[in-house]
Amino acid sequence: MDSAGFSMKLWPPSLSTRLMLVERMTKNLITPSILSRKYGLLSKEEAEEDAKQIEALAFDSANQHFDKEPDGDGSSAVQLYAKESSKLMLEVIKRGPQTKESAEGIVSEKVKASDETTIFDISKGRRDFISAEEASELLQPLSEPGNNYKRICFSNRSFGVDAAKIVGPILSSLKDQLTEVDLSDFVAGRPEEEALEVMEIFSSALDACDLRYLDLSNNALGEKGIRAFGALLKSQKNLEELYLMNDGISEEAAQAVCELIPSTDKLRVLHFHNNMTGDEGALAISKLVKHSSALEDFRCSSTRVGSEGGVALSQALGECRNLKKVDLRDNMFGVEAGIALSKVLSIFSSLTELYLSYLNLEDEGAIALADVLKESVPSLEVLEMDGNDITAKAAPALAACIAAKQFLTTLKLGENELKDDGAILIAKALEDGHGQLTEVDMSTNAIRRAGARCLAQAVVNKPGFKVLNINGNFISDEGIDEVKDIFKNSLHVLGPLDDNDPEGEDYDEEADEGGDNENDLETRLKDLDIKQEE
Repeated sequence: MDSAGFSMKLWPPSLSTRLMLVERMTKNLITPSILSRKYGLLSKEEAEEDAKQIEALAFDSANQHFDKEPDGDGSSAVQLYAKESSKLMLEVIKRGPQTKESAEGIVSEKVKASDETTIFDISKGRRDFISAEEASELLQPLSEPGNNYKRICFSNRSFGVDAAKIVGPILSSLKDQLTEVDLSDFVAGRPEEEALEVMEIFSSALDACDLRYLDLSNNALGEKGIRAFGALLKSQKNLEELYLMNDGISEEAAQAVCELIPSTDKLRVLHFHNNMTGDEGALAISKLVKHSSALEDFRCSSTRVGSEGGVALSQALGECRNLKKVDLRDNMFGVEAGIALSKVLSIFSSLTELYLSYLNLEDEGAIALADVLKESVPSLEVLEMDGNDITAKAAPALAACIAAKQFLTTLKLGENELKDDGAILIAKALEDGHGQLTEVDMSTNAIRRAGARCLAQAVVNKPGFKVLNINGNFISDEGIDEVKDIFKNSLHVLGPLDDNDPEGEDYDEEADEGGDNENDLETRLKDLDIKQEE
């Protein structure tokens, strides 16, 4: 290629570049400095939120500049992006940390002002049927020449055919500027025939929009609804976020989704929560996931997926190395699918949230997952494995995994059968480090006094800790008093204890007569390989 004819495009920045800037700004905002000593140091949570808002504002400013930029290579847009980010970050530092009551600060105000000119949202009005006349009045701002609306939300309003015919031409006039469309729950209460016609009108109006975000949730779509949106779905080659939750996505509907969407190369977020997908539908979704290598957030919870579908989904996720959040809760995976998932987990180096509750994993599946997690996924913050029939047999593997996950904020192992043996091992694993831990749920695990005491002692002095849930166990009245005494200076952190069985006292007395079970467990712990990340 002739180098004289080659032009390098500097704008827009890649998603990874944008995320890197957010991460860098977050670190700067929480790092002590001369300014922070004067104005105060932000918490990590507040800094992350401010950094995201700063980046979004800077990106919008630079993007608008790029549209008008005469040289076209994006260099001046990049400079503006950096300059705006730096300026807004300095303003936030000088603003200092805020309480929730006073959160309308510099960034919030600017985001709000920016949103008012780019977002058109009618979802917060009354939940009612929209007539043609109301539609014409409601959507008047979208008809005004020169408007800058890029994101529209029609959720929580029900459109009939007459109203849709008013909306159609208005949306068609915005094709070249819309990037985000939320049509969740927009045909509620309409007869199926009318709802499908409304969907087809909206779909045709939005055909050829170059969207980044599309939400069609809560519309009871089924296969017919998916195909009614065929024109819109077929034209989407750059989607980054797709939401199809609570849509009656059956096997046929899932196959239709895969058939209609031409490309998912850029898809970062895919949510299929609460559908009747089943194994066959999961096989179809797996094909879509397999071609979504940029995926960061995958949710396929409560979708009736069994072992075959679980294995297929797990294998498909093995192509998605950028995953940060995986939610597979409330399916019928079983041991085989759990083991299949364990075989791909190690590639998710950026994973921070893993939701695996109610999957029938049992001990074998839980141990397989824990063994892999122990040696990988270094930044894991949330681990949920409630309701998986996990017993004390899996506790050593779980404890070793938990000890290695020093960035954990949330650990949920409720509704299992870990008992005192398992609870004490988990507590020992949490004792050292885990400074970011905020929530532990060990409810309904047949835990008695000794296990409850160890869990309480393990978390009571963690800075920022918010809730320990040990309800629904077999803790005696004396055991409850003991736990409350441990938390005497922070009782608000201790969850409800009203569902515990006071008969647990008999167990404790027998244990005392038969030997010191806790010391027994401590001896066993000496040989347990608990590895902590540096």
